[in-house]
Amino acid sequence: MPRLRLIAIVLIVAGLFGLAYDRFTYVKESHELRIGSLEVAVKERETIDIPLWFSVVAVAAGVTLLASRRAATH
Repeated sequence: MPRLRLIAIVLIVAGLFGLAYDRFTYVKESHELRIGSLEVAVKERETIDIPLWFSVVAVAAGVTLLASRRAATH
């Protein structure tokens, strides 16, 4: 069941990331105009908020998966 362990670790890491950083921002190119050798691009900043409850649930789910895996092997 290494796949289950990997999923649990990904959930824990994602949850901890969400707890440490409550939002992240990225740049998205939305419009591009080319006229001959002239190029114009519009870049927009997008921000995604990560809800606190989502981070807590992700960590709890990851820990639960790891604990249930260990309990099943013993």
